[in-house]
Amino acid sequence: MNFIRTEIEDVVIIEPTVHGDDRGYFVETFRQDKLEEFLGFRIDFCQDNESKSSKGVLRGLHYQLHPSAQTKLVRVIQGSVLDVAVDIRKGSPTFGRHVAVELSAENKRQLLVPRGFAHGFVVLEDDTVFAYKVDNYYSPENDRGIYFDDEALGIDWRLDVSELNLSDKDRKQPHLSETQDLFEFGVDYYV
Repeated sequence: MNFIRTEIEDVVIIEPTVHGDDRGYFVETFRQDKLEEFLGFRIDFCQDNESKSSKGVLRGLHYQLHPSAQTKLVRVIQGSVLDVAVDIRKGSPTFGRHVAVELSAENKRQLLVPRGFAHGFVVLEDDTVFAYKVDNYYSPENDRGIYFDDEALGIDWRLDVSELNLSDKDRKQPHLSETQDLFEFGVDYYV
């Protein structure tokens, strides 16, 4: 398992080792011990989620406030997505910047999106199955979002806006500059 820090250090790409032959393949998709050794702290995932979507579906940008903040470990089982993590920690040197990584059934990459980041993805192929672990349960009262097409974020979703399929909720999210419910850089949201 290979761990790669991105240009925003806390967002990590994970490349599992794939063992394949003429019968197929085997891959360990998650190792708690290796992840914790790399990060230097414990993460207790408590829930697995899965969605299936057609090309053009965009989900996000979502996050939950403390004490319900979530770390997400995301991957694609079938198809492909462009996965995005946005730093929403006020005072961070990378505040408002994002990391965008293509995750696919073929490349088997995963992305660790820590607490303090908004997360979203756009589906690049029909019948894409997206799966992720979270370390805190869904909390409707702490659920928040940021407008996916906020120009200040500069996210290239790779598809024309006319091709995107969003929920009403995601179309109505505030821009980052209008959002008061953010995180503070330097605060340990894991305690």
